[in-house]
Amino acid sequence: MGIDVCPVERFAASLARTPGLRDRLFTADEQRTLSGAARTAESLAARFAAKEALAKALGAPGDLHWHDAEVQVGERGRPLLVVRGTVARRAAELGVTRWHVSLSHDGGIASAVVLAESVPPADATRPGDPAPPTGAVPPADPVPPSRPGGAPVAP
Repeated sequence: MGIDVCPVERFAASLARTPGLRDRLFTADEQRTLSGAARTAESLAARFAAKEALAKALGAPGDLHWHDAEVQVGERGRPLLVVRGTVARRAAELGVTRWHVSLSHDGGIASAVVLAESVPPADATRPGDPAPPTGAVPPADPVPPSRPGGAPVAP
């Protein structure tokens, strides 16, 4: 899981002050609404926070590329993450199979929460899983015990 906040005014000033920053951080589709209008500073700041939160969810490796994580608009306006390249590779290394993202902006602050979900193998235990019952029989040893010299031990 990752979370990030971004002061909208400061982010907007950075975009205005640094030519090319918008294109470096966001894909062409991220920079426009579905109707083709330019996104507001609040909307872009929330998307930036989502990319930062995603990096944190992946352990903050330094080799992720900004365009390899894209915040798109899904069903009924719900945000969704599309990953490729460096981000997809890191997610695969960690077993991430599904993303959840929430964006918000209010009071001059944009925020995002990203949850990276993985499906553990059916036989895996997770923190918080109950311990095996007391007196449980351990699995059978695949190699029968033997005496020195290799003679099998009678059951």
